[in-house]
Amino acid sequence: MAVPLVNLAPNLTVSKLCLGTTTFGEQNSLPESFRLLGGAVEAGINFFDSAEMYPVVQRAETQGTSEEYLGRWIRESKTPRNSVVLATKVTGPSGQMTWVRDGPKCLDAGNIADAIDGSLRRLQTDYIDLYQIHWPDRFVCRHIFVVVCKISAKFNYVPMFWETECDPTRQFCSIPMKEQLDSLGRAVDSGKIRYVGLSNETPYGVMKFVQVAERSTCRPKIVSLQVVYLMEFILSLKWISLLAYSPLAMGILSRKYFSHDEGPADAQLNVFRGKYSEGESRYNLSNHIIRAAAMSLHPVSLAIAFVLSRPLVASVIFGATKSWQLQEVLDGCKVELTPEVIAEINKVHKRFPNPCP
Repeated sequence: MAVPLVNLAPNLTVSKLCLGTTTFGEQNSLPESFRLLGGAVEAGINFFDSAEMYPVVQRAETQGTSEEYLGRWIRESKTPRNSVVLATKVTGPSGQMTWVRDGPKCLDAGNIADAIDGSLRRLQTDYIDLYQIHWPDRFVCRHIFVVVCKISAKFNYVPMFWETECDPTRQFCSIPMKEQLDSLGRAVDSGKIRYVGLSNETPYGVMKFVQVAERSTCRPKIVSLQVVYLMEFILSLKWISLLAYSPLAMGILSRKYFSHDEGPADAQLNVFRGKYSEGESRYNLSNHIIRAAAMSLHPVSLAIAFVLSRPLVASVIFGATKSWQLQEVLDGCKVELTPEVIAEINKVHKRFPNPCP
């Protein structure tokens, strides 16, 4: 069964599965990356996601390698550029990764323009199909409590990933959304990028970007949001597609970490033990594994099929370091879940609404 296709935007048709490249240049060598990319295309995948900061775990020595591998594969395999859809992301302020454009303090016009040019060079292409803001650079209002006094404060920092609280010490100089969109609009006008998307944004942030974009016909519209799949994340704007990443919770849902030896030595959570303590200790997903076995389904197929079946999801972004892992994900396209199976999955999902570390 070929991977289904979906229209992400006008004249932008992508496969329902998207191969992420976070491991290219770290866990995957150039030949291994080429094999995965070739296998994905052979199976009908035309959508590939990267970022200027990749691979992960991020290091100065390897920064940008994932884009470079992807660009070299297109060139050396003689893959027609218009047969694949390339998505990548601009690194925002973080207080870390000082090796990326000297450690961007903000996403101003200059930083965005430099980031786009750098990605184009590494990808060896004239244009990027989908360019995304990797994480927010915007003002956020938060209420904090100091002793017994409630103080309303405005912070230029958005809690992300596994953070649940806003840290007032991590403030930085934020750039207005209109400046970010205007800069991206100029890149669209020049032909360097085709469409604009967001990543790791909140519902509030998505709506604000939509609002600011609508104020000027010169600003590009937001066509997608890349975020971990969350049960409670409601995205009802019909023109914004949800790109769900890490559907296997960094491999936890594959059941490999539940073996007596805690999984292969080269598995991500073992290679970088301690780096993702959230994934190592927070979730006990054994119920998912047990239920999958009872349903005679491989846990990977079960997870992929479930996320693909969600009405708001346009494409599922997954990672693989081995060809057989790619095949397990592809097998998920062949699975059609019954209402009874989905009900069982939802019981687990309610306990662990955000399974991605």
